[in-house]
Amino acid sequence: MFGKKLKPVYVINGFLDSGKSSFFSYTISQPYFQTSGTTLLIVCEQGEVEYDEKMLEQTRTVKVEFESQEEMTPSALMRLEKKYDPERILIEYNGMWDYRQFKIPHAWRLEQQITTIDASTFSMYFTNMRSLLAEQLRRSELIMFNRCDGIDEKTLVGYKRNVKAINQQAELVFENADGEIDMTTEEDLPYDINADPIELEGLDYGLWYIDAMEHPDRYNGKRVAYTGMVMIPDGKDFPKGCFVPGRMAMTCCANDMQFLGYACRGADVSALREKEWVRIVARISKESFPAYNGEGIVLVAESVEPAAQPKEPVINFAG
Repeated sequence: MFGKKLKPVYVINGFLDSGKSSFFSYTISQPYFQTSGTTLLIVCEQGEVEYDEKMLEQTRTVKVEFESQEEMTPSALMRLEKKYDPERILIEYNGMWDYRQFKIPHAWRLEQQITTIDASTFSMYFTNMRSLLAEQLRRSELIMFNRCDGIDEKTLVGYKRNVKAINQQAELVFENADGEIDMTTEEDLPYDINADPIELEGLDYGLWYIDAMEHPDRYNGKRVAYTGMVMIPDGKDFPKGCFVPGRMAMTCCANDMQFLGYACRGADVSALREKEWVRIVARISKESFPAYNGEGIVLVAESVEPAAQPKEPVINFAG
């Protein structure tokens, strides 16, 4: 086993009829995907779209179905590898299965995870099955909203914020019958982006954090003011003399909390205490920062003053 190449696995998840089979069918049929060797396609539910048997044969793709989550164990998957010796594995995962239980053999490597979402039913699933949906989204590199026809832009922007609150790093794509939709307008932001400084209260801070991560050029050089909690990271990649003024956010439920904040320099960190609340006014800079492994938002403090804890200290994206 030493030195053996791990088999790449591509997972697509999402609820029934969200476009998983259509996406994989399109991908498999593309010339760039038709490389040497066998493709193992594992399907965990039957939707409206069926795979074309002729296409599967032409692309050397073997389709195997699993009817239950309990049946799809690492040992069962390894038996399939032994039988078909695939070069790559595609898994169309059942959206109603708990993704926390998803496991692949040690001889396989998760190469990419994609989530497809039917925009016309997103609100229903987000309201009624938020925990299940969050597990689908959390580790996805690409999240695709399709069937956006007839949904106004303000609603789609709200969907985007819901998803970004769960997975800040994922690339989001919105599509209607005419193709991809651009979702980058400043007019949809709930705060005045041209104010000096930009005042951020409550949920506005969380929305600013997400938008600044996606569009750092939009904020480069602007000033921002908000009340945040002090965090002083300890690590070789985090320079001394810097801290992170941010807020805790609940993205799904009370057990699903994360700290949202950007690095800040220019303040007397020795005078700050971990978890104390401060009122900060800072200039936003887009620059290279060691802890980011590249460019990102860095705050340059103009003033840092003690402040009272906000009435609602946790930003509630789930509400």
